Amino acid sequence: MLTLSHDAKSCLAHLAGHGFREFELMIYPGHLWPAATTAGETAALRRFVEESGLHIVSLNMPNIDVNIAGASPEMRRYSLDLLSGIVTLAGELGVAGVVIGPGKANPLFPAPRQRLIDHFYAALDVLVPLAQKVGTGVWVENMPFAFLPQISEVMEELERYGSDEIGVVYDVANGHFIHETVAEALRRCRTRLKLVHLSDTGQHTYRHDPVGMGTVPFAAIPAVLEEIGYKHPPVLEIISLQPDRDIFLSVEKLTALGYGRSPARNAAT
Repeated sequence: MLTLSHDAKSCLAHLAGHGFREFELMIYPGHLWPAATTAGETAALRRFVEESGLHIVSLNMPNIDVNIAGASPEMRRYSLDLLSGIVTLAGELGVAGVVIGPGKANPLFPAPRQRLIDHFYAALDVLVPLAQKVGTGVWVENMPFAFLPQISEVMEELERYGSDEIGVVYDVANGHFIHETVAEALRRCRTRLKLVHLSDTGQHTYRHDPVGMGTVPFAAIPAVLEEIGYKHPPVLEIISLQPDRDIFLSVEKLTALGYGRSPARNAAT
């Protein structure tokens, strides 16, 4: 996976050499990490992106080490501090959105649902105004391990929260894994949809595999995206030890299914 083998700049240069022009950067130590990135390094990365004719669409952090709905105030504070740093970095890089999750519940001893929702709202109270201040956006993703795993649940809570500025990222593999009907899920989130993540998975073991290695119904998706007026390139978010091979094989398969140029120009690092 390029996140582990390259820093952000060298990763972008590598993928740009293969024809990619739009990217989602992963926030990960050694790749791109706000606390370890100086102002000069941030400026240099933005300059490289602009001079190379590239575009960073979003910043995304693997939601393993953060939990904005955690039971302890210390975990919530840590998570908010970390996400605030990512939002600030997004503004400095001229990135349109930061991908976040709603937070996670303990699977054996979950807090009451309303308490989890209150923690989620409290995080939005901090992150949304900060994003507006620095010139980026907060985009909430559907995640199987979140306390709001279904996109309908995410949308209901965002509608209750009431901020039109908050966007949604729909991850097709995440939705398929929890047995959502992907077409209906995309229709449900159309009013907030900012980005679509593509990878493959089955419904028994959670994966982000190359296209063709799981059971995601990719053939049905292009028509739905056209129907709902989604015009942005999806992001290939594939986890692989052979990323170059698997990204290009996925592009070929998606192109054959009618995705046109979109997936061939957008990739997560």
